[in-house]
Amino acid sequence: MTLKGWEKVISLQSKQVDSKKAFVAMWFSDEVDSVWEDGFFPALNKLGYQPLRIDKKEHNDKIDDHIIAEIRKSGLLIADFTGNRNGVYFEAGFAMGLGIPVIWTCRKDHIDDVHFDTRQYNHIVWETPEELKEKLTYRIEATIPNRPAPKKTEIKS
Repeated sequence: MTLKGWEKVISLQSKQVDSKKAFVAMWFSDEVDSVWEDGFFPALNKLGYQPLRIDKKEHNDKIDDHIIAEIRKSGLLIADFTGNRNGVYFEAGFAMGLGIPVIWTCRKDHIDDVHFDTRQYNHIVWETPEELKEKLTYRIEATIPNRPAPKKTEIKS
């Protein structure tokens, strides 16, 4: 490979997607619906993101294509491992491969079930949606430099 080729590789690896979209990969269960409503959505929305949980998107197509497309358009991916869902691992890895920042989260009573390959990542461990909202807000503010401008008023999901 030429010097110009290596320069391109380096620029692609360090490029952060400039997007207000935040993809939330999580378990779709009544058990965690309040976590979306009172945790993920309000934290991301307040920080200026457009949160997306793929099962909330209306479409008539194969869901997998929408997952890939929406991750590609996102500037941030939140991967919640509560329920130990295999798709969340895929979605987090796909985002990482694209250079999209990933924030790892898990409810405290499920953290021991997280696969050993991801345990080295600093998971936000939470017990209530309100605690998750607070911890997620702090983590994004501390670690994501090129984020959207915060909103002055919050909206409901």
